[in-house]
Amino acid sequence: MRLLIRALTVVGVVLLVGVAGLVGKAWWDSRLPSSYSAMETGVLDYGGGPSGDHAAHPQLVVDRLTGPQDGEPDFRTTLIAAETGDKWAFNGRVPGPELHVRQGDLVEVTLVNRDIDDGVTIHWHGVDVPNAEDGVAGVTQDAVMPGERYTYRFLAKQVGTFWYHSHQVSSKQVRRGLYGALVIHSGGSGPPRTGIDRTLIVHDFDGKPALNDVAGVQRLAVHPGVHVRLRLVNSNNGPERLTLTGAPFTVVAIDGTDVNGPTTIEGRTLDVGAGARYDVAFDMPEGPVRLGVAGSETALFLSRDGTGELDSPPELPIFDPATYGRPRTTIFDGARFDRTFELKIGKKFGFFDGKPGRHWSVNGEIFPDTPMYVVREGDLVKMRIENDSGSVHPMHLHGHHVLVLSRDGKPTSGSPWWVDTLNVASGEEYEVAFRADNPGVWMDHCHNLPHAADGLTMHLMYEGVSTPFRLGGDDHNDPE
Repeated sequence: MRLLIRALTVVGVVLLVGVAGLVGKAWWDSRLPSSYSAMETGVLDYGGGPSGDHAAHPQLVVDRLTGPQDGEPDFRTTLIAAETGDKWAFNGRVPGPELHVRQGDLVEVTLVNRDIDDGVTIHWHGVDVPNAEDGVAGVTQDAVMPGERYTYRFLAKQVGTFWYHSHQVSSKQVRRGLYGALVIHSGGSGPPRTGIDRTLIVHDFDGKPALNDVAGVQRLAVHPGVHVRLRLVNSNNGPERLTLTGAPFTVVAIDGTDVNGPTTIEGRTLDVGAGARYDVAFDMPEGPVRLGVAGSETALFLSRDGTGELDSPPELPIFDPATYGRPRTTIFDGARFDRTFELKIGKKFGFFDGKPGRHWSVNGEIFPDTPMYVVREGDLVKMRIENDSGSVHPMHLHGHHVLVLSRDGKPTSGSPWWVDTLNVASGEEYEVAFRADNPGVWMDHCHNLPHAADGLTMHLMYEGVSTPFRLGGDDHNDPE
């Protein structure tokens, strides 16, 4: 018996040592290097398409994928990032300057970092710029350190409401104030429509929601009959619910893309995901109108003379973009897709950069073993996004807009629903599609930026494209 006990003890010790060894190896392997390439992370996923040797293809380097380098810009400005008390700001303002350009303009923006120690960049959220202009530290450029400058140049090909923000330590820098609005107006030669055109960015300051820089009620005098367009931007990490009461209205654009055949609605709540945008429009009625952030006193109040009151509404039904507007043919109707990808978001026990716990996972793996989706230019791509994580994830693919094909197995039935940031609730499943028409190495991540910083990040790579930039502390590049 004593020998048996001794033998079992030895076996137990060996097992414990073995388990400890496996755990130790998992911990060691999870630690991110102090310098590494985005192309060294991830599991290559070809989505059922050709899986040729990436290294064998001619390499197009990211820093060559620029906007036009010659020619006088139609719009030129400088944004200076600096500390301003307890906030960080572009040009001393939070939000930063509101940039207005016209479709077709050659845009030139010079970023100057005065004193942000971590470095800064500018990402043009929702603008499908060339890869080198995308502003992701360690992927498309190096972070701009104190005393340095960097110039972005791109053609404003789209029309709509967009925003810009730093993509260096973005989970901290956007919250602290390094963001602003970008509006691209139609390049038509006719006169612009007269009326009120106002951009409103929802952002939390010390836990209180504000519209632009005001936490509370803003008042605006608007005569009856005047056309009003409100451009709503959510710069926070979670969805924001906004209500518009006092007038019937239309949702005229989502994520910078016009809605086809928008119809008049009223008594709806707009559930605006993190990073997303809704443009709403209405003709000013005789009575007052209120655009408010649900659950708060923060609102824009419009009336003939700016006075009066309109109570916050009771809970209203949520506006559904999947069924809104009039259908229209797209390139994906009846298409044969060249690649089909899975993106399954969950949580998994393990190590993330040496930290034990239950971490975000993609397709069952923790970063850096999340997918590297590989495409060829011209591919038609379908992706199924499934969220079983218990949290909401606003998924943002850089450099592309995606068309939402279905939600929870039910095809969309309204206007083509194009997004660059898709709010995916826990338990939801979406199918989306896009054309691979913008070569580069692109981030695809959750725009709840702390989620991205904790590993809910992957990349889309075009075959034959590489990046010379590196991530990690040694290179001062930390995009999330």
